Amino acid sequence: MSNNLDPADWDAFRIFAHEIVDAMIDRQRDRRDGPVWRPVPANVKARIASPAPSAPTPSDVLRGELEDLVLPYAVGNTHPRFWGWVHGSGTPGGALAEFVAAMLNNNCGGRDHGAIYLERAVIDWARGWFGMPATSGGLLVSGSSMANLLGLAAARQKHGRAIRENGVSGQNLVAYASAQGHASLAKAMEVLGLGREALRAVAVDSNYRTDLAALRSRIAADRAAGLKPFAIVATAGTVNTGAFDDLEAIADLCASENLWLHVDGAFGSLVKLAPDLAPLAKGVERADSLAFDFHKWLHVPYDAGCILTREAGALTEAFGGRPDYLATAGGLAAGEPWPSDYGLELSRGFRALKIWWTIKEQGTDRLGEAIARNCAQARYLRLCLARYDRIKITAPTPLNIVCCRYIAPDLDGPALDALNARIVVELQESGLAAPSTTRLNGRLSIRVCIANHRSRDEDFDLLAEAIDAAGARLARP
Repeated sequence: MSNNLDPADWDAFRIFAHEIVDAMIDRQRDRRDGPVWRPVPANVKARIASPAPSAPTPSDVLRGELEDLVLPYAVGNTHPRFWGWVHGSGTPGGALAEFVAAMLNNNCGGRDHGAIYLERAVIDWARGWFGMPATSGGLLVSGSSMANLLGLAAARQKHGRAIRENGVSGQNLVAYASAQGHASLAKAMEVLGLGREALRAVAVDSNYRTDLAALRSRIAADRAAGLKPFAIVATAGTVNTGAFDDLEAIADLCASENLWLHVDGAFGSLVKLAPDLAPLAKGVERADSLAFDFHKWLHVPYDAGCILTREAGALTEAFGGRPDYLATAGGLAAGEPWPSDYGLELSRGFRALKIWWTIKEQGTDRLGEAIARNCAQARYLRLCLARYDRIKITAPTPLNIVCCRYIAPDLDGPALDALNARIVVELQESGLAAPSTTRLNGRLSIRVCIANHRSRDEDFDLLAEAIDAAGARLARP
């Protein structure tokens, strides 16, 4: 055995690696033929929880454990009938890029090396998609939850008094988001020391968009109470129904009230790549900060999110500053600005490569077409569901999300909630499909979020039939 941690026999490792790659390619090619998801058995959980080995594990044993303990129990979002939550499906090319990035093992917190320039190129591409000005900048992060935190931190820094030096005590800062806003926004307010009560949940209209009159009223009331509004979060594609806030109107309100406009565009903002859908995101170019994910509708392997700010300096004002041992001194320590000055992390992986690779390999036209196809499939699913008298659509479908509810005679609201939850669990446990659930107007709905480039129309025929059959069977006394 080698004295270092590299393989003692590189040729043997090459054969082993090719076997793993071949097995994963075969698995992805044949993914449609297997279940979407299967529960992890108790004996598998027990084996996974075994103590860490003190000695090396032979490669054949390691591969066997991979095949027995890991591969059969994936979350399922690479399967064509995974429609739960907002999970991208990934691509084999993106997975290959992730392997290359891992072999390079770059730390992308800063310094002067190629990965940093690739990240800047990706940020520039995104800036162009959304019409952000040349002064804008950004950072690749784990996902929109982190991007929302960084965007609100930049807003807090602008509107607070010496926040980084003195903290938030006495600032009385408050922000606003619709009642349909993502849960990460409240978490961000907690982490920023403002508290979740400082995030005002604004009522929505019948289309689940922020009610502008209610928003204006809430801002006025908070100002009258001596509080300091500092930001409005507009959502481009809510996680429940895919609704878009009126970004133009909210941008106008932010301008008149001197408030920061943060847009949570986790997946919906990427309609900018689909010409027929792009008008939905009109106004996103006016955002002071924008959060979105590459790993959702662009199908980059997890994780790959992004924060853009209208002024690149907004992020450095909130996070900039380095100790002496990280000072720029030319050579490898050059490469200004460092990404670590734009966010929380100094240790950062090479996320840019899989993003760059996916966009290069697929092209933005093809990626936009996949987005448009998912929205067309959502409209098709509504038609499929309409064939069944017992299935009722429970929300508009402005984008790619269909919400429905099985209605059984003689069952009241809570009982129907339980029935629809059982339908979803049965679909998941059977391996047939993986929708999720949500609550709209207090009642549970089956939620089908179509962000899957492998889905076909016949998959939605199958889903509608399965919902009706499961509902009829489970509703029997």
